[in-house]
Amino acid sequence: MTTGATSGFQIDTVIVGAGVIGVAIARELALDGREVLILDREKRPGQHQSSRNSGVIHAGFYYPDDSLKAKLCHKGKLELYRFAEERRVPHRRVGKIVVATDEAQTGKLEIMHARALACGIDDVQLLSALELRRMEPELAGVAGLWSPSTGVIDASALLDAMEAEATALGAAFSMNSRLLRAEARPDGWTLFVENCGETIRLDCRLLINSAGIEAPHLASCIDGYAAERIPETYLARGNFFSCQGGAPFSHLIYPLPGPIGLGVHLTLDLDGQAKFGPDVELVDQISYDVKPDRAEGFYDAIRAFWPGLKPNTLMPAYSGIRAKIGTPGDPQDWIVETTATHGLFGLVNLFGIETPGMTCSLALARHVAEHLRAEDLL
Repeated sequence: MTTGATSGFQIDTVIVGAGVIGVAIARELALDGREVLILDREKRPGQHQSSRNSGVIHAGFYYPDDSLKAKLCHKGKLELYRFAEERRVPHRRVGKIVVATDEAQTGKLEIMHARALACGIDDVQLLSALELRRMEPELAGVAGLWSPSTGVIDASALLDAMEAEATALGAAFSMNSRLLRAEARPDGWTLFVENCGETIRLDCRLLINSAGIEAPHLASCIDGYAAERIPETYLARGNFFSCQGGAPFSHLIYPLPGPIGLGVHLTLDLDGQAKFGPDVELVDQISYDVKPDRAEGFYDAIRAFWPGLKPNTLMPAYSGIRAKIGTPGDPQDWIVETTATHGLFGLVNLFGIETPGMTCSLALARHVAEHLRAEDLL
């Protein structure tokens, strides 16, 4: 039992993690009339994966059609576009080309195309080398896959809109708050939270672990949760570089995905400025420094599809860290655990929620709520 804690209060639902997923879940539950408190150890929401990414709205054809990622990505994309349009969140449907740079890769494009159709994504189109040149004259490739519904969004503005809506519906945010321990009760949880040097105790009925990178560690602080259920996790830093002088492309350009990530690709921001990344750098701790010498690998990767990239034009931009579950080279689906899975009343754990998490955020929030309703917890 944790001692020396200031007596707190009772609240229905506590969500740990104020990234785009946690805030989307808070909004969803607040729409249902639930009392929600969001805890986060940072000063502001969305300081990690939610703000340090490509800002891409994905179409959803990278994942097996029976995976949670695939099931939520297509519907999540449609819902996210609708949300952005209604709330005037800056976004743009720029479209994406996945390019095969040699004949050996064309079979993978065909598999990707078939997977897209199986997932209900019927607007994708295979492109010949000639069609590639017509769309992007500077692009080198023997074939491509065109996805017109892929887009980009202002990730910070999206999170702000979700946060504002959740707050207007009654959800409360407690920043600079770190969950130390959760102790099980028959009808919920007693939480011990450090805030501004003080330990506060509060009781809740539902506890949702949406802590992103910190989710596995947080699970280890939950009383009664079996340690063997916590998935093996590794950190992959993705570095991004900008290009002096810009890049002569009007669409997002992606290579075929690699064993860990989607490969170093070209994305455009809402002003049409290009950035390249992310690469995959396995790290042991959270640090967002971008090493300039990472550029060497970027030149090689980018010139495979853009031979015209000039030397000494790439500049470090920023980085993000993805918490991946499993082992490198063995991609895993997301894990969403509820009482029916682990047997602990009122606990939801979300593990490995990375790409395409932002695209799926609203759909994933509804998925969590549907599970809670099915278990008579909402």
